[in-house]
Amino acid sequence: MKLLNGYSSKNLYRTISEHNSIRKSWKLKSLRLLILALSITGIGLVSCMRKGTAVQSALPLLEFPQQGLDDPAAYRGYTTRFFRDSGGNTVQVAIDGQSGRVVNIWADAANESISFTVRDTQGQPAAMRWDSPGAELSSQGPARYVRYTLSSEAAGLDLGLFLLGSMRQERDYVYHKGNLEPFGELYSEQAFRELVDNLEALLPGEQNRLLELLHAENLAELRARLLPQVTYHQTDSSAHLLVEQPTFDGLYHLSLDLSVDRSQATIEVSNGVVAIRPLKAGPIRLTVKIGTDSPSLTPLRRDEIFNQDFLNFHQRMKAEHESLSPEAPSGSTAEERRMSFQWLERQMRGVELLVSQDKIMAGLPNFATYFGRDMLLSMLMLEPIWSPYMLEYVIATALNKLSPLGQVSHEEALGTQAIRENATEFNYLITEVLQRKSLGDQPGADSLLDEAASILPTIQVVRETYNMVDEDFQLAVVVARYLASPAISSEEKRAFLLAQSDDGSQTSRLSLLMRNLAYIMQLMQPYVERPEAGNLIEFPRIDEQRWFPGSWRDSGAGYANGRFAMDINVIWAPKALESVGRIFTALSEIGFSISELESLAPDMANPVLRNYALDAEAVPAALKVWQGATKHFSVSLSAPEVKRRIKARLSRLPAGERAHWQRVLSNSGADEHGIEFPALSLDHEGRPIPVVHTDPAALWFLIDYTDDILAGRIDPAELIRRLEIFLLPYPVGLFVEGVGPLVSNDAYATEGVWEHFQRDPYHSPRVVWGREVNLILLGLTKQISGALDADGQVKDPRLDAYVRQLQAALAKILTAVESSGLKHNELWSYRIGDDSLAPTRYATSSDIQLWNLTDLAVQYALARIPKP
Repeated sequence: MKLLNGYSSKNLYRTISEHNSIRKSWKLKSLRLLILALSITGIGLVSCMRKGTAVQSALPLLEFPQQGLDDPAAYRGYTTRFFRDSGGNTVQVAIDGQSGRVVNIWADAANESISFTVRDTQGQPAAMRWDSPGAELSSQGPARYVRYTLSSEAAGLDLGLFLLGSMRQERDYVYHKGNLEPFGELYSEQAFRELVDNLEALLPGEQNRLLELLHAENLAELRARLLPQVTYHQTDSSAHLLVEQPTFDGLYHLSLDLSVDRSQATIEVSNGVVAIRPLKAGPIRLTVKIGTDSPSLTPLRRDEIFNQDFLNFHQRMKAEHESLSPEAPSGSTAEERRMSFQWLERQMRGVELLVSQDKIMAGLPNFATYFGRDMLLSMLMLEPIWSPYMLEYVIATALNKLSPLGQVSHEEALGTQAIRENATEFNYLITEVLQRKSLGDQPGADSLLDEAASILPTIQVVRETYNMVDEDFQLAVVVARYLASPAISSEEKRAFLLAQSDDGSQTSRLSLLMRNLAYIMQLMQPYVERPEAGNLIEFPRIDEQRWFPGSWRDSGAGYANGRFAMDINVIWAPKALESVGRIFTALSEIGFSISELESLAPDMANPVLRNYALDAEAVPAALKVWQGATKHFSVSLSAPEVKRRIKARLSRLPAGERAHWQRVLSNSGADEHGIEFPALSLDHEGRPIPVVHTDPAALWFLIDYTDDILAGRIDPAELIRRLEIFLLPYPVGLFVEGVGPLVSNDAYATEGVWEHFQRDPYHSPRVVWGREVNLILLGLTKQISGALDADGQVKDPRLDAYVRQLQAALAKILTAVESSGLKHNELWSYRIGDDSLAPTRYATSSDIQLWNLTDLAVQYALARIPKP
């Protein structure tokens, strides 16, 4: 298995940069653009066609909503299909019926997107549907193409708001409602416009030097790259509109060819708007052909991703599925078993579409690239079903991307997004150059100009971000799991750690690991020495009044502007500290002495880390202190206070929603009792912000509570009280029938918090997150399985009532989430109308999300619970 031998994204773009030197000839680039255009439109050259692949028909690998598994009503006009292109890259085509946006995501080494909006002649989003069973795949030299057909019953179609670039651009564009703007001028990237303007302000010699680095002969050529080039042509049978967009450095190209049958409709283009008008009755058929020549990723096979036990589980499910009659009546056990296998197979395909030799992507369509925490947390959740060598893959990827301080990269910027970020840095430097010149400081200006020029040859180089906190601690937890794995020998572990990282620094993975451990231990030490709220691990400050939400609830409202997050300080920091102790023990067991560690890893000289490595009692003592951090987050409200705050919160809801939740309260009586829960975060003075949330699910997943009960360290009744918040109906707790546990409940917080969540609902009481659902389900199955013997009987009478209550909680949450029909989504929501509540797809949810695909581990864990 050669997971670690494929290109990392950094190596991939290093290769691109080296390759750039042989692609500077404008004649060569012009010919390449010509070939690209000709092959898209179908005119083609005989000599070119000999180098192309035959056109292949491909059915979707996945499609949502899927008959039998999904409720189309919950999707509200949204449909999507997934393919692999001729190079093996994942391609997603998504149609958003509510906005008319058609988005083509190319999950290749540049994380690309080709998008446009379709409206009817009244300016309303046009209803589009698939008009071909699948897609046609082809390639031409370095370019790859995907072709499919859509149709609409509208009297006419107008197309506009074309955006060909990075998926990050599309994500930002939609977030700022650009997809809802009136049709008009073609989109151009502000950072690129500023770069051209900055070059124009330089002297001719300086200009030419920088233009050459961008593979442009003059400013006019560079300015032409700001906008997509739109051209019209026709053949004997079809009319075509071709939209082409080179990357800003001119090295790679995206294309969109829209065509209609000339006997059926006409195409006209004016001011960036494409008008399609039918010539006869019947639906308008629009053929879409997208193309790219950016580098490819290399997919992994199923047997490289999953371990043999899980593959055997899949085969058993498949055999049972094939033995069942397809005519099984609706609602029967046989039909449920058939659907279970179809669901399992769909989720496995989802994983395959996200995992490659180069990276594990976070999700499609929004996050088709590396995200540190998504990869690390998913690895922890999927460990029982993934190949043990996937642990090596994940650890190596994270270590390759460490910052000089030891921080884990949160997200990589690729392709046009990398160019956009590098252009912003370039623009800042050129502004400084011009400022120095105005002051007569020519030497200073020349020095800054050299610095700016150094950006351009590698303007597509991958950029990493290090603005999150939780993933810095999660890496240690994953490493501890790896070193404890019995499936990997000590010799293999030692060789893996001693191998050089793939970041180009010739540094060993062991040395990088110590860099990360030194960093997190340094962050944790102040609280060990003085356990006060002000010494907890805090978020970075934005300004005098705001704190950056640097953990997984990273929307603006996610932590209610808290300074200290509960999940970091109560869950991940203590777990990382415990993992540090286990890592040093494991390193000793596989033959690393302290002196050898010191010789191999410079960061072992860090006095805090060195102390924990040398003193066997240091970690348990520090861990005991950190386990007390939970006291800072404790919230306890009396029954009258619960009633008062909920009444105030409901008074701010629309009448229909208020009436619905009042009925829930009347039927359940849930607000007749007091409530206890850990606060979501602490404010700037260390006071709890009373937002109920799902983060304690991670504790159920990470901790073996059965051992704690049997050892007398915790009362099972206390654990059931902690679980209650997941099961109490909203607006008292988090639970919503037919939907699942909401990610938060702000009913007990201040009015300002309510307003913040209303403006930014991504982590609000309007949504359920699949990540949190799977964490609590995995946690409950872990505790139940741990409390039962091989015959399905409790190991100790003290566990009897506890296990029954856990089983009831598991069944309740499973039923609600299954009923939503949306559990494969990144997150989902609900709407209230006509005296009823119905689940709905969240508008910007990812269809395939690594966190949600951990449902595979849930299904596997459920099947392995011992049965009496």
